[in-house]
Amino acid sequence: MGAAVLANLFDSLAYGSRGRHGAIPTRDGEQRRDEPRRKDQAEQQAPAPQGPVLPPPPPVDYGVFMLGLVQAMQMHAHTEAALQAQMEAHQAQVPVPQAQDHGGPSIMERFKRMLPPSFKGERDPFLAESWMREI
Repeated sequence: MGAAVLANLFDSLAYGSRGRHGAIPTRDGEQRRDEPRRKDQAEQQAPAPQGPVLPPPPPVDYGVFMLGLVQAMQMHAHTEAALQAQMEAHQAQVPVPQAQDHGGPSIMERFKRMLPPSFKGERDPFLAESWMREI
């Protein structure tokens, strides 16, 4: 078989009986377009862009891109370390307020003296809810 015959056979198998471009063969051997098929294609095409058509973007040099990315990450780490040092220096200058002793027991100590019921970890939501109400 010749290459042209194989190509036609492949086209008929791959694209069905309409040929490669959706055309129906005629008796003359010419191809005529199938009108309903043309309408379907027109509906599926994207609308034409409005305004100026921009050229494609230039190719990306990934070596330069990665170098810039590494530099940005290093600058971020440097900035973060400087901010951390500033924060620690500021915290060293500001005194931490100490808890003031008012001469009496703390709220927690007073709560414990009331001997509240303890929760035993039951899985039943009704038991847990009744414990919360009792508290």
